Amino acid sequence: MWAIVERDLRKFLRSPALMLVSMVFPLVQLIVLGNAFGGKIHDARLAIVDHDCGAPSQDSSRICGVPDLDIREALNAVHANARTISFSYYEDERSALRDVQNGVLHGAVIIPPNFSRDVYQRKNPSVGLVLDNSDNFMASTLEQVLGDLVAAQNVPMVSTRVTREQALKIVELYPYIEYMKYLLPGSIALAMFVSVMIGGGIVYIDDKARGVHEGYLVTPISKMELVLGLNVAGAIKAMGAGLVLSFVGSLLAGVTTTFQPTTFVLILAMIAATSLAFVTMMSLIMVRVDDPLVPRAIFGILNTLLFFPSGSIYPVQAFPGWLKVIAYVDPFSYSVHGFKALLLRDAGVAAIWGDLLYLFMFAIIALACTAALFKRTL
Repeated sequence: MWAIVERDLRKFLRSPALMLVSMVFPLVQLIVLGNAFGGKIHDARLAIVDHDCGAPSQDSSRICGVPDLDIREALNAVHANARTISFSYYEDERSALRDVQNGVLHGAVIIPPNFSRDVYQRKNPSVGLVLDNSDNFMASTLEQVLGDLVAAQNVPMVSTRVTREQALKIVELYPYIEYMKYLLPGSIALAMFVSVMIGGGIVYIDDKARGVHEGYLVTPISKMELVLGLNVAGAIKAMGAGLVLSFVGSLLAGVTTTFQPTTFVLILAMIAATSLAFVTMMSLIMVRVDDPLVPRAIFGILNTLLFFPSGSIYPVQAFPGWLKVIAYVDPFSYSVHGFKALLLRDAGVAAIWGDLLYLFMFAIIALACTAALFKRTL
């Protein structure tokens, strides 16, 4: 059994390109997706159609109402400080809506006629916001910014002696977590999966096609010993990829908890459990496969089916019911949950023992099924 392990590891170490490929893809995904998603939106293009006062250069002799001026000042403050929006004035509503439809603008604020007078007369005036909701992220950001501005305008200038308003005070347990940090646990799990897929699945079937396994079958080794040897070799390769991504990814994302001794030991346990679960799962999938093209064909399917429902990119709670079922049995989900607890929340054993238990049990069951299905003959 150990001779099989040694042979697989020697072959893997003699192919540095194979090792790099299994680690470069998750690193590229971490860097690109970590910077492409999750950032704060800046310079969203917004039009202002002011039917109450008109454009500032159009009618300088007209005195605008105070509420209208407050809205303009609030928009100017957002533009100068947070830089979430950059706006320009339009004379008519039709041209603004046309530019929103053509993609020149992301939205348009419509201030209706007599807005200031309606405010003074307490007639519940409203400001219109036309959004290009083909981009939900941009639309929700503009909706939130304008909603906060309008809510601020509704605060009375003179507070009452007895206030009946309720307040919500938010306490965040952890510092602001950038999206690259949020993506790191999934990237570590993905690196191990890619290593298992290449070094376990593809190489395993290629060795089968080249007749290497025929040499194994003429020895007195048992089925379980042969399966164990192949799986241990694959798990060691995956653990190497997980360790490299843990260190390099933590340095890139700025995660410092990885280098704490206690957390590092727990990360090693998660890497070992994840590697065993992934390699036994891959062995179970490939145990009766002989065509070298099959693992290459199903690589993308397995990546989509296992990685994306794991909660590494988007919370599982937002999934439909059928996708939650996949996430519930997916070993990726437990691996990502465990790494998030250690890397992002600096948690201990109590937070990951369930993940470790599931991954080890999954590995034992998959290994037993693989040994049962493995053919000792050609």
